Amino acid sequence: MLIYAMVSITLALVFYTIGVWSERIQGQLKKWHLAIFWLGLIFDSIGTTLMGKIAANGFQLNFHGVTGLLAILLMVFHAVWATIVVVRDNKEARANFHKFSIVVWIIWLIPYLSGAVLGMTR
Repeated sequence: MLIYAMVSITLALVFYTIGVWSERIQGQLKKWHLAIFWLGLIFDSIGTTLMGKIAANGFQLNFHGVTGLLAILLMVFHAVWATIVVVRDNKEARANFHKFSIVVWIIWLIPYLSGAVLGMTR
C-alpha cells in the first residue's frame, strides 16, 4: 500500500505543479488547468487516505498533520474557486488567478516535503 500512496502523492505533485506553473506562464486560467487542479486534488486525497491507513495512529495533530489538512482544504477551495472563475468567465479574475495558485502550491509543498523527510527518517 505504501508504494500506491507514494505514487499518488507524487502524481498530485506533478499534476498540481503543471497546472499552477502552466497557468502562470500562459498568463490566464484555462479550462484544462481546472482538470489538472482537480486531478492533483484527487491524487492528493487518495495518497493522503492511503498514508493515513498505513500510519498506526491515523491523523495526528502535529506539524505535518496540520499543514497537510490545511493544504487539502486550500486545494479544495482553489479548485472550486478556479471552476467558478472559469464558469463566470471574468477576464480579470482569470488573468490574476495565478497569484493565488502559487500561494496554494507553496503551502502544499510544506506537508509534501515534511512527509518525505519524515518517511526517510523512519
